Amino acid sequence: MNMAIGLSLIILLAFGVPVAVSIALASMFGIHFFSHFPLIVAAQRMFVGLDQYPLMAIPLFILAGNIMAAGGISARLVDFAKSIIGGIQGGLACSCVLTCMIFASVSGSSVATTFAIGSILIPAMVAHQYPKPLAASIQASSSELGVLIPPSIPLILYGVVTETSIGQLFIAGIGPGLLFGTAMILYLYVMCKITGYGLHDGQDCLGFWEAFGRAWASLLMPFIVIGGIYTGVFTATEASAVAVFYALFVGGVLHRELSLKALFHIFENSVKATAAILLIISAAMLFSFLINRSGLPSDIAAWVTATFDSKYSFLIAVNVLLLIMGMFIETGAALLILAPILAPIAFAFGVDPVHFGLIMIVNLAIGMFTPPLGVNLFAACAVAKISMERMIPYLIQFVIVAVVCLALVTFFPVISIGLRDLLY
Repeated sequence: MNMAIGLSLIILLAFGVPVAVSIALASMFGIHFFSHFPLIVAAQRMFVGLDQYPLMAIPLFILAGNIMAAGGISARLVDFAKSIIGGIQGGLACSCVLTCMIFASVSGSSVATTFAIGSILIPAMVAHQYPKPLAASIQASSSELGVLIPPSIPLILYGVVTETSIGQLFIAGIGPGLLFGTAMILYLYVMCKITGYGLHDGQDCLGFWEAFGRAWASLLMPFIVIGGIYTGVFTATEASAVAVFYALFVGGVLHRELSLKALFHIFENSVKATAAILLIISAAMLFSFLINRSGLPSDIAAWVTATFDSKYSFLIAVNVLLLIMGMFIETGAALLILAPILAPIAFAFGVDPVHFGLIMIVNLAIGMFTPPLGVNLFAACAVAKISMERMIPYLIQFVIVAVVCLALVTFFPVISIGLRDLLY
């Protein structure tokens, strides 16, 4: 059955069938022809896969991110980031990374971050003589912070699939997120010094206190949401609802940039994005159910333990696999399919479940801005109105920076679980 499902999945993907539909059809093909289960099991398992309380956070964080983008919050965060580091050479590029870090700490989505921040900073960088493909590449690679810095939708998915504490995963995501953000800023500063880009980036920056005065309510949002989770005031799922109401208050009452007409489009776009993600989740849950019932995870575990003699060789192999998979399969689908298989093996090698979760997320985050199917690339191309091919020469340098950070996260667990160990 496993071979039949896998082969049919590959064929469907090769013909361009959407990922969620491919997974569901391949799973139903396997049930109907190669198992003793009735076909009604497909509908039952897809429903059960979505009937989990933590998944309620996903639509609410998507909604909060869309409200932030439309309610003037993202623009104020950009101005604040520029007031801090926008005055240096390459300050606009560095501000892009810093803004993505702040925006990601509430939106939880790298694609939302790309559209919200990219629509402001890509035109600004082009106006300051950055090549448009470079500006789009900076935005696409910076937006990966949306899945590292909590709250993060992929971290929620990993927690649900592997029954790992989502609160601990959120705390563990802070270290890798800060590492990636700092590495990107340092690299962009050195690159701009060498190439001469960004000589006049500080010309239109607001003063720090003026920018802070405009953005203080927006800056409180991450502290309220993340602080409430870490202090135990509310759960990660409840935090998503808090984020929505706070974004509505700031955008509609304080900034007064939200209209009823705008809210209609915000809810419409949020529903569409949520439906796409939940369809992938339900299909992947069905796929995982069949894979687990077939005994494939235990067979793979036996092969892995016989092939790799240490957890470090295993982690290297996992990184290579995930980097390749991330280039071709959507992050949520790859996570939901592979986590139930790889996580138990990692635990058997003595890898902390929270640490392994961050390793998986970091790998798949890199896949979000690598060709041919990186979703951040498509979003950045749409904002910049350029083809992906023009971005590839500029992307290589950012992929190298990200892979170096991945190696540090993999082999120095303290980066991800150090803060968790202090708080728990």
